[in-house]
Amino acid sequence: MSRFSEIKDLVTSLEADFEKFYDKGNSAAGTRVRKGMQDLKNIAQDIRKEVQEMKNED
Repeated sequence: MSRFSEIKDLVTSLEADFEKFYDKGNSAAGTRVRKGMQDLKNIAQDIRKEVQEMKNED
């Protein structure tokens, strides 16, 4: 479950940058959002692989 917490923490940490980008048009915040979303994608892919491996062990 620590992987799930990692995802929640990442999304929460990006909240301020989402607001800055979408509400105030801050392009630097958009860069941080894109980086954070790439990190989220990578974590999600790792979790998918882990789940598939555990499923195949049965």
